[in-house]
Amino acid sequence: MSVEQPQTPPPKPVADSQKVTVISHSTLFYWWPVWAMGFLLGILSLFSGQRMAVVPEKTEIVRKAEVIGTTEEGKETRYKDREVLVLPEKEQLPTVDPNNPNSPPQKLRHIWKGRGFGVLFATILLLVIVITNVPLRGLWSFLVIFVVVALSIIFALAGWWEVILYHFSLLDIRINAGGYIFIAAILFTIWLFTVLVFDKQVYMIFTPGQFKVCTEIGGGEQTYSTVGLTLEKQRSDLFRHWILGLGSGDLIVKTTGAQAHHFEMPNVLFVSSKMQRIEDMIRKIPD
Repeated sequence: MSVEQPQTPPPKPVADSQKVTVISHSTLFYWWPVWAMGFLLGILSLFSGQRMAVVPEKTEIVRKAEVIGTTEEGKETRYKDREVLVLPEKEQLPTVDPNNPNSPPQKLRHIWKGRGFGVLFATILLLVIVITNVPLRGLWSFLVIFVVVALSIIFALAGWWEVILYHFSLLDIRINAGGYIFIAAILFTIWLFTVLVFDKQVYMIFTPGQFKVCTEIGGGEQTYSTVGLTLEKQRSDLFRHWILGLGSGDLIVKTTGAQAHHFEMPNVLFVSSKMQRIEDMIRKIPD
């Protein structure tokens, strides 16, 4: 007669309220100001009511001109007291089909009337490149701010700002609405796919008594005990973590025992609140 062995009940699933998921984001996360500003400037340029024409070299501006000509529909028309662009002899505006000079001219591009948009977009792009590639933690962040403020005061006292601003005003960068929107749309698509798909492949999931780790995309998942676990948040980079990251930070997790492990999780969103939740979870575990 066989005796049935009692079966061990399956472990109860952990409720979502008892889980803390830590995701390590790539530095591409901090590029959101570039695509956000690209969309904003592109939309403003699209509805600005201004157009950009591409004209040959030596094109002249003639004021108070009288023009007699034929429209694209073949209708003869006359304009008086107008400001016109006069192309050199035998030159013409770019056509829709470059190989067919008889094809209609290209449509005029939507563009902002001033040059400030292009300079602003280029400045934001360069600042994001520097901030995401040159870490300035703790004291270094405040040192950079102090140097910038000190130099600003020195330049003002020496009267150099007028010279600098004059030469800076000569900078003319212009991008049409299509250029802004194209750059923003491509970057936003890559940014969204990276944040929602790729970044989620590098994670830690903390539950009462243990945590799971995956440190690389496509890598295996490992499980460790939270006994003796220590958490550390690296010094914040003021520009990257607070200005662009909206409160992100770098988290270091260390285990104890014969085979201690050291994990670094850079660019964790809301790192302080997640650390607090993990520490509260560990403290509630009975000894």
